[in-house]
Amino acid sequence: FGDEELPASVTATVDLDLSGWLWTLDGTYLVIDDPDHPMKLLAGARMFDLSTDLKWQLEGDLAGSPFPGRNGVANGSETIWDAIIGVRGRVHFGDGLRWFVPYYADVGGGNSKFTWQAILGGGYSFSWGDLIVAWRYLDYEFKSGTPMQSLTFNGVAAGVSLKF
Repeated sequence: FGDEELPASVTATVDLDLSGWLWTLDGTYLVIDDPDHPMKLLAGARMFDLSTDLKWQLEGDLAGSPFPGRNGVANGSETIWDAIIGVRGRVHFGDGLRWFVPYYADVGGGNSKFTWQAILGGGYSFSWGDLIVAWRYLDYEFKSGTPMQSLTFNGVAAGVSLKF
């Protein structure tokens, strides 16, 4: 108080684990039937299964005397279903049209207030399939009154598609 420091200290240790699964099921309709730039409209559903585990521990002292530590654990899980609509395609270029730029975008809502996803990358086609490297961005805005207000994931994605 004033210029005097309180003779107390508190240390907090917090560990949060967040894990989840994301599944998208959609149907497509070919709207541009061009070998150089095929494009499809899509409609379907996205399921996001999210689990959280929180552990905390508080320790401290008052005037050099330790007081009993406090700790706790909380966990939860939720499955979120959203209807989505969007577009996917690729733009081919280069010798033999083996190089391509894949793109994907969708928007939706349902259990969440609003969600959207975008993917943009580069790829190369072989006779057996494709190699793809892309940047993926996924955003969720949840309805009011939920423990989480928003959640965003983004980063590099790599994949292989096989042709049968």
